[in-house]
Amino acid sequence: MNQKKLSLPSIIVIVSAVVFVLSILSLAFGDFLADTFDVIGIRIAMLVVAFASFCSSSLFSMMIYQHNRTVSRINDDTNRRAELFREQTFASSNYSIIEFIDRMLIYDESERYVARYVEPKSMEFHMLDARVNPAEVCPNNERYRFTSMKIPFRVLEGKYVSRIAIERLSFERNGFRFDFIPCSGAAETGVFILYNETTKRNNVIINLITPRDADFFLSEKINAFSKIVLHMSITSLLGVKVKGISQLYFTNPEQVEMVGSNTYRINSATFTLTELPQVTHYLS
Repeated sequence: MNQKKLSLPSIIVIVSAVVFVLSILSLAFGDFLADTFDVIGIRIAMLVVAFASFCSSSLFSMMIYQHNRTVSRINDDTNRRAELFREQTFASSNYSIIEFIDRMLIYDESERYVARYVEPKSMEFHMLDARVNPAEVCPNNERYRFTSMKIPFRVLEGKYVSRIAIERLSFERNGFRFDFIPCSGAAETGVFILYNETTKRNNVIINLITPRDADFFLSEKINAFSKIVLHMSITSLLGVKVKGISQLYFTNPEQVEMVGSNTYRINSATFTLTELPQVTHYLS
């Protein structure tokens, strides 16, 4: 395309030069043409001169057109850069970073939530054991165990949080890792954000699905985990999204909050940013 754009002015210049030379020759030999062709010779000379004038004006118009196109591209590029700068400025001041605090609670998921979401084959709020085929869960949900985990959090820096989603989740116990992935086919799983009126804290609730024979969580005993890793994204109330990895470390789980639950006091929590803030337009 660039070669064609560059060759057109060149062709006009060459043709104009040829016509200009012919017009000069026609004027120089005007008397000869008049003697040889009578009045027609003079008309031919004037026609050549007129065509040369047309070619020169066409060349000038083409140069103006090329100049205007260049200026237009420069303006478009400047506008895009300005819009990108405005978007980056907005994102850099309206993101949210959270910190998990206090303790994590793991317990059996309520049967009414299983009936509401899993049985109608709507599992966008559940994460599945990576070793399980998602297509086998809905028609055989009696073969699987549904567990919920609740973790309090606070906004460490930035604005209010409107959405938290988990891309990948892993638990570690005695050197063995339990991996969980979204089971809805999406890149990430949305979680519930629940505000506790008693403790005045926001809580993240994540639902997990494992085979019943898996040694992940048994409500009748203490299930020790040393570490969990959450690959997640956080979207602020103003639509700015960040991605990061949160790692939680704890010891000495207890059964103190409700029957069949395990409570893990968080000894240490870290958050590593993996992607810079960017404006998103998520629609639930």
